[in-house]
Amino acid sequence: MSGVLVVLEQRGGAWNPMSFETLAAGQEIAAAMKTGCSAAVAGSGVGTLARELCGKKLDKVYAVDHPLLGDYTPDGFSAAVEVLVRTAGPDLVLFPHTYQVRDFAPNVATRFNRVLVSDVIRCRIENGHAILVRLLFQGKLNGDIVFTGTGPHFASIQAGAYRAEKVEPGTAALESLTLALDPSQIRGKPQPPFRESARAVDLTAAELIVSVGRGIKEKENIALVEDLARALGAELAASRPICDNGWLPMERQVGSSGQTVAPKLYLAVGISGAIQHLVGMKGAKTIVAINKDPHAPIFEVADIGVIGDLFEVVPALIEEVEKSKQK
Repeated sequence: MSGVLVVLEQRGGAWNPMSFETLAAGQEIAAAMKTGCSAAVAGSGVGTLARELCGKKLDKVYAVDHPLLGDYTPDGFSAAVEVLVRTAGPDLVLFPHTYQVRDFAPNVATRFNRVLVSDVIRCRIENGHAILVRLLFQGKLNGDIVFTGTGPHFASIQAGAYRAEKVEPGTAALESLTLALDPSQIRGKPQPPFRESARAVDLTAAELIVSVGRGIKEKENIALVEDLARALGAELAASRPICDNGWLPMERQVGSSGQTVAPKLYLAVGISGAIQHLVGMKGAKTIVAINKDPHAPIFEVADIGVIGDLFEVVPALIEEVEKSKQK
């Protein structure tokens, strides 16, 4: 085939949420280029996941299944995806921009004498050519990247750049890919997940986030925003200064040096909106900002802006949320 191939990510039989954002990107780009879109999932025992993909609008679904892919290794996945790409023959290969993809996808691209364009935020088509857009200098500039030569070309899609609910349903044929992987090809030995990971906060999976910035003034005042997050059933997050001060753990940080999130609601409390923070949250479906400075940059991306003192606005919000629960 030619066209677009989306390589989705799963772990332990569960999809990475970013996978379907990337699938939405693949479908959209393929439609704009008037070409086809296929998808693939790699691992051990991925038949059920592959059949799930057969319910999407795709030309074909590839099940890349092998016992040596049960535990992630960069050697195993690089070899498997190389075979996949040579079999499918796509013009463009898309990955979700996850830690795992950052580990092995550049290796795959190098095997084809290509580069991986990472962290793409959107794509437009001009004169039949795909132009990928990615952020530069921590979001201060956008860069346009155009592929030259024949495919395959490789890119990863930033979290929140596309919306998973935009994936189109349909029907697709399933093809099981036969791999000739040998244990000698796997140079690294998989280790158990880092023991702290079970307690780490995955803000990328949160549908509701309440985030706090320097406007909170003192560490003791964060309890007020915690009460709001608890009332809404939301995850608590923060801008970098809050985490740098040790007021909240680094795992709660949103931004270019923290997590990139795309919740249904992002409530920014006392956050001015430095570009480094906006990079990490502007993919949210709805952004609500509370800040007493009417010229705060956060209002440029907010869907709803509340100009006021957070110490007055937040208690009133909590009260109204609690009242709504009692109705």
